[in-house]
Amino acid sequence: MHEWLRVNPLSMAVQMLRTLGSAIVPAAFVIFGAGTQDSEKFAEIAPWIIPVVVLIIGVNLLGAWLGWVRLRYRVGEADVRVEQGIVSRQARSVPYERIQDVSLEQKLIPRLLGLVEVKFETGAGGKEELKLSYVSEAEGEKLRETVRALVEGESAAPVAAADGEAAAPAAEPSGETLFAMDTKRLFVFGLFNFSLVVFAVLIGALQQFEFLLPFDLWDYLADLFRQDTIAQAGDALAGYTLVAQIAAILYAVVAVIVVGMASGVVRTFVQDWEFRLDRTPKGFRRRRGLLTKTDVVMPVHRVQALVVKTGWLRRRFGWHGLSFISLAQDSGKANHDVAPFAKMDEIAPIAAEAGFSLPGESQEWRRASPRHYGDKAVIIGTILGLAAMGNIVFGNAWIGFAIALVALILILREFFLWNFDRHALDPAQVLSRRGWLAPRLQVANRVKLHSVEISQGPIQRWRGYCDLKFGMAGGSFSFDGLELSDAQNLRRAVLDSIAAVDFAHLPR
Repeated sequence: MHEWLRVNPLSMAVQMLRTLGSAIVPAAFVIFGAGTQDSEKFAEIAPWIIPVVVLIIGVNLLGAWLGWVRLRYRVGEADVRVEQGIVSRQARSVPYERIQDVSLEQKLIPRLLGLVEVKFETGAGGKEELKLSYVSEAEGEKLRETVRALVEGESAAPVAAADGEAAAPAAEPSGETLFAMDTKRLFVFGLFNFSLVVFAVLIGALQQFEFLLPFDLWDYLADLFRQDTIAQAGDALAGYTLVAQIAAILYAVVAVIVVGMASGVVRTFVQDWEFRLDRTPKGFRRRRGLLTKTDVVMPVHRVQALVVKTGWLRRRFGWHGLSFISLAQDSGKANHDVAPFAKMDEIAPIAAEAGFSLPGESQEWRRASPRHYGDKAVIIGTILGLAAMGNIVFGNAWIGFAIALVALILILREFFLWNFDRHALDPAQVLSRRGWLAPRLQVANRVKLHSVEISQGPIQRWRGYCDLKFGMAGGSFSFDGLELSDAQNLRRAVLDSIAAVDFAHLPR
């Protein structure tokens, strides 16, 4: 188990394909552009194209081989250590007490070659995470089980002396399936994930390869959005009949909606294809992904809190999303999506498996101080009211009325937030419900909260309310504008729950 090991030799192919993709494709576009713009110059450089391509492939092959030779890892008694680097060496080690979980990820090219990337998650994100690219699927499973056993203080089977030499380990038991999404549900989920990111992608692609276009992209956009061009388009539209004008506007709106929905469907299928959540002896196992497949296991005792959220439209159809706030990371986020598009009767059993209970109709909720929302409304009204009056006085009446309307909307919003933002305390949990159009429910285990802080600003001290913040690994949990006595009661109850637990006997 303490020998130095190498990653799978096929990782050289992955590295070479990625490097070639970033070098050959732009070079091909440059050559194509040169050929279309200057045929004589292209004829001069044509004999050198194949030798240059061969040289690029050779250099990348050599670099990939050297990178593979100089990369090694070791699963030791106290840590996992990875050393890499051709000219300058880099050595990183992560002690087992800092490892929260080990996850497997497969992007498209490694997936085609049967390889996985092993991620040792520390809960810190960014450069703190340790990655091992790439090992075979069997070796990845073996490595994950070995490190998990060492993290939990159990005996572990030794890792093979070289990738591919060990017998294939028993696959992680699937356990009981708690939630899954079929193609139909993915499609409906995608319709609600309206997105216009496709326009940004197209503009970015045009910017990168604008030299291939027969016109200058930015000059064309500048001409398109010139004032006289817009005026000409307006005059042309004004020349239509009323029915034609309405039809043209509806066509533009429908086109944007269709593109947005199609983009959302594509993004959803790529991210959540074959989404499946299982309850295994090791915890919650979640697998998803079309181009990039991820396999994450979340131990039950590391789930700190759960979040149930929805959108203003999907809420009308009864759709919600469930995520866990965990000690480990999930592709850069602290929240693990475990049921991103589900009904409440599907969410409740998952929450129960994690040791949480959702609030029922008999749950007693409390509101924050009305002075908190009233003070915010007064401040907003004062600032925007002065801005509106100033514009009206100086002759910008329409701008002034628009600012006044915005101020009125924001003031009414504070009233609705006071009516819908609530919190509650039960014998085992702290609950928070926030939002009006798109409510968000957060439930935290009282024992798993790390600290409690009550803070007051000058206005809060004068008006007699405060903010309450709970420290929680992997996320945040706070209440704004509580009555001081209410915040003190919450703090006392949570601290009493924490003090009553012997943390030395809790699982890591």
